Amino acid sequence: MAESMSRRRALSIIAAVGGLPLLPVPGQAKAAVEPVVWRGQALGAPATLIINHFDRSAAERLIGRVVGEVDRLESIFSLYRQASALNELNRVGGLAAPPPELVEVLGACRTAFEATGGAFDPTIQPLWALYAGHFSSLAADPAGPSRQDRNEAQARVGFEAVRFNRDRIAFARPGMALTLNGIAQGYVTDRVVDLLRAGGITSSLVSMGETRAIGAAADGRAWRIGLADTEAGASPDTVFGVIDRAVATSSVAGFHFDRAGRFGHILDPRRGAVPPRYRRVTVIAPDATTADALSTAAGLVGQAEIEAIVSRNSSLTVDLVLDDGQPVRFGRAIDVL
Repeated sequence: MAESMSRRRALSIIAAVGGLPLLPVPGQAKAAVEPVVWRGQALGAPATLIINHFDRSAAERLIGRVVGEVDRLESIFSLYRQASALNELNRVGGLAAPPPELVEVLGACRTAFEATGGAFDPTIQPLWALYAGHFSSLAADPAGPSRQDRNEAQARVGFEAVRFNRDRIAFARPGMALTLNGIAQGYVTDRVVDLLRAGGITSSLVSMGETRAIGAAADGRAWRIGLADTEAGASPDTVFGVIDRAVATSSVAGFHFDRAGRFGHILDPRRGAVPPRYRRVTVIAPDATTADALSTAAGLVGQAEIEAIVSRNSSLTVDLVLDDGQPVRFGRAIDVL
């Protein structure tokens, strides 16, 4: 039987599993103006927003706008709102006059799909449903779904069969379905950053499941973002300093379909459930959409492929923790505090 948690909760844990705790600078005096802090939920993940602004009332009004915008975007991307645009697309296999945000996210999906050789693929939903349904049975075979069932689900996976433009989205194969859980949190984070910048904010930390910094912290230093292997990890094993950068993390500790922990949440769209390559994958990028997508896909490819992805995009940093705890880092230098 699968672990007693919903996919929504599982993704909340996944998002928090790198921890991303916000760390105070040891011995640093408080800033002259206290930051305005909001905590809530975004797409099922714990969300945090820290705004440094001299006008507290203005900052609180901006937070109100952020909450409204996140709710609007969730009505497009959520698998758990029956009336969402994504659910409508999955139900009928096509969507006329789609929301522009959905088309924009699919464009970002295509970029990530091509950059990772298909390792990132939002049409993975039929495979996810197969494993979730299999292990929800009391009599579930601990070896997982049958080969025939896996092959049938696999035949409905492949982003190349998704046709989209600003006028219409359509699946070229019957039975296909999308999940945007590997990219939507990053996209929402980026949209919140756009909203705050338009409101004049120059110092903020936005975490809507993935994390992105606007400028530096109030004291002028980099924002301190810590990584741990569990949601409750009190002592991060790595601390990054980031300014105007986004951070996304995925970890094998996040969720398993089965109690034995053999079948994890990160499915390979080309092979189904596979043994994890790394204990944790963290991507640091200029935007959270890119960081989110690549942090999922990088866990499915070898180090040579990661190095090739980074070599084509000099703005990226990929930080790996191997099964034995050994760290490996590729790409742009990052401050480790």
